Amino acid sequence: MEDNKILNYIKSVLENMPIGWLRLTTHRLDIYDEKLAKNQFLAQLKNLFNDDNFESSALKELPTAYDYIRLGHPLSCILEWVVADLNHLESKNVISFSSKTVPILAILRKNLLANKNTQINYIGELPDSFDADILRRIYGYKFELKNIKKAEDISFFNGSSIFISEQDEIGNFNLDPAIDFFISLQKKLGSILLVNGKSNDSYISEIQHVRRRETIAMTPANSLTALKSLTEGASFTTKQSNNDTNTALVLDSIAAITGTNTKALVGSSGLSIQYAIMMGLIDNAVEKHIGKAIKIIVPPNCYGGTNDQARRIAACIANVEVVDLPVDGDNDMVQSIDIVLNKIANEDAVPYIIAEIPTNPRVEVPDLEKLKHVLSIPRKTAQGEIAIDPVFILDQTFCPNVHFLGEDEILSTIRTISYASGSKFPSGGLCTAGYCVGNKKTEALLDKIELHLKLCDNEATNLQMEILAKQLPSMKQRIHDAYLNTREFVNFIKATLPAAKINFVSSALAHQEFTPSVFSLDLPTKGTTDEEKEAYKRTLNHTLINLMITEIPNESKFCVSYGQLNGCYWTIPATSTQGTTKEGDKDYIVRVSLSPNMDLELHKKVFLNFVETI
Repeated sequence: MEDNKILNYIKSVLENMPIGWLRLTTHRLDIYDEKLAKNQFLAQLKNLFNDDNFESSALKELPTAYDYIRLGHPLSCILEWVVADLNHLESKNVISFSSKTVPILAILRKNLLANKNTQINYIGELPDSFDADILRRIYGYKFELKNIKKAEDISFFNGSSIFISEQDEIGNFNLDPAIDFFISLQKKLGSILLVNGKSNDSYISEIQHVRRRETIAMTPANSLTALKSLTEGASFTTKQSNNDTNTALVLDSIAAITGTNTKALVGSSGLSIQYAIMMGLIDNAVEKHIGKAIKIIVPPNCYGGTNDQARRIAACIANVEVVDLPVDGDNDMVQSIDIVLNKIANEDAVPYIIAEIPTNPRVEVPDLEKLKHVLSIPRKTAQGEIAIDPVFILDQTFCPNVHFLGEDEILSTIRTISYASGSKFPSGGLCTAGYCVGNKKTEALLDKIELHLKLCDNEATNLQMEILAKQLPSMKQRIHDAYLNTREFVNFIKATLPAAKINFVSSALAHQEFTPSVFSLDLPTKGTTDEEKEAYKRTLNHTLINLMITEIPNESKFCVSYGQLNGCYWTIPATSTQGTTKEGDKDYIVRVSLSPNMDLELHKKVFLNFVETI
């Protein structure tokens, strides 16, 4: 009876839900408390359930669920709540994935670090993407495989017992006490992982963090399909799309945008692509440079997901280490790379460099000729042998229109892989799918990257490819138009608040096609001590943002985004994109990103009002 009540309520919620639940890839920071995240959303949704309230106005007032759609979103949270309720579990014990293999990898990662045994039980076949040899040899995971006839064949195991089952329906699962983790494979939707037993509660947050950094939650569209299947009591059907045509359009668009003719790879998110890049390169190093140390060189203040993911990889693989690369402010990227590569060459290690151009959040571009030179210098080991040349992994999210890799372009002669987050300009914020390309010198590396993208079942979904097929052809024009708005707003701020420090590209760089639509704003401050000045500035940051989002609620959002189709987004990197960055490397400044479609004059007017109050 209670099951029917919940399912009927959810059916009404789906009929009245805000359209943003299905379409948005970003979250509003003004209604988001990271410490409460999913719990806060579900707690308030349950209050509405108890009151039988499913009005659109009430649903719109619910706080943000998790962050982006990687870690979770309203529809995935609701799906997990309903599945948990049907199986008499707490909602935190149910975790949905777009991938069918990453939930397995998440448990294996935890057990690797805990030195705990794992037994994987399955009926029929394992997911096509599951490759036991690579998982053992490259990822270092340890596990036993056991093919069984039925769930009842699973016996208690000294370690973690995983049961994988492919099912046509979503709902009731057979949670035998001998099963620690039940993974339900849901055809084209992804998978649902159920954590069984109090003794396994310590896995929950770590599994969720794998979902946050190496993959994504079940997408909003697929979560909606799963929920409709549950509420309507029928097998689910997925939307038919012309995937071959969409894929061809996407790959052609990426080739035109990047000026490359090597294969492009498209993943479920920017971090999904980045994870495949890193694991593919590690695979290549293990094969080509047997026994040598692998160094992942990362700016310490770069986007928190990049920084965190690199350190998570290093924590699992003995010969992988993260090396800091100072790039912003008083640090010059080229000089830092030279110093780091000399040290790594001396150690006869394998260097992989991750860098953003322009940098985030300071929007700086290094001298590209000097960058090319420093990456090309032949170096020697301490023994006088030729050192391994670096692979430059370029996060091009801020300026995906710049040609770095094509024939005769600036980085065409250095092993370079470029990638971009798809939730930014490629899709205009409509999906998270990201892509990567390489130059001619990385064709063998791209094969390895593709292998690991498929192993993690992190390729873009059909709907993501459909969205990219529609959005990519207009991307370069959107970049141009958004840049013009940004340049005009930056010039206005310089004129009205000359004491502020603005980080943005020069006109000379813009003539070289570096036309980002994001800038950072270091507001003027007051006080007699450094502490007072910092405290004043941090308060002023929030004063400005709160004024903009209050006065222009239909366009100005307190969000982490870039390349959106409409409006203007404001954030403070130190408390958003740099969430896992070391405190001393965080940037307590305002970062602003503009779109091609916004009321720029109104934004100027409100900003002027702000200036008059300080």
